[in-house]
Amino acid sequence: MNEIDELFTREDMTFDEAANYFKERVPVTAKQFYKLADEYRSLAFTVGGYTKAQILKRFYDEILASLEEGNTLSQFQANMNEFLKSEGYEGITSFQADNIFRTNIQTAYSVGHYEQMTDPDVLAMRPFWQYDAVNDSHTRPSHLAMDGKVFPADSPIWDTWYPPNGFRCRCTVRSLSKREVEQRGLSVETEAPRVAGLPDGRVVYITPDLQFQSNPAKVRFVPDLKGYPKPLVKAYQRHIESGSGRSRRSEPWKSTNKGVG
Repeated sequence: MNEIDELFTREDMTFDEAANYFKERVPVTAKQFYKLADEYRSLAFTVGGYTKAQILKRFYDEILASLEEGNTLSQFQANMNEFLKSEGYEGITSFQADNIFRTNIQTAYSVGHYEQMTDPDVLAMRPFWQYDAVNDSHTRPSHLAMDGKVFPADSPIWDTWYPPNGFRCRCTVRSLSKREVEQRGLSVETEAPRVAGLPDGRVVYITPDLQFQSNPAKVRFVPDLKGYPKPLVKAYQRHIESGSGRSRRSEPWKSTNKGVG
């Protein structure tokens, strides 16, 4: 089992908040997606290179199955390739599968984790959040520069820097109590640094990747749909009418960025 399969088949990584968030996203074409303002993109789902609603819907269903049933990256790629070939398309490569799978699953888990950490009782006990990047050769320099930094849970920093902060980003956020912050000698910061020096001598500008500079947990659909872009409202209404916004049991992403965050 490879690293991504291991990560996303852990029992503690499969929870209702993540699946519920993904059910609210609506499949749209990439052209429609990139016309949306950044703050609304977390409500939409797309895969670059595909425009047929049937194809996008199948990608959506396979991601949802991974969230609800624990399907792995390998299963996702195999299922999609079988379907795409039956429709006359070439299958997706391992890199494409990893990018689509990791970005969407990680976003859903991050939103679910956010909902858990912002529970009033949890916030009262653990009012500080710490950015946690994976420290290896694949980590983006800007994400590495944020690693270990602590901010208040209600800091506006998290409106910009709540993961994922790029395609295939593996960064997470952990909550801390006041006692943990003091025992570990951590400093609570109020502003994200703009520039930082890395141990290898590099100086980097610290900013999330383009298209990832908002917090996906902060924008959610509400019943009256007031204020949302019309194309997104129409797609959402079709999505609900088709039953796609409900549980499977009850009835993107395309990038050349090789960093994994």
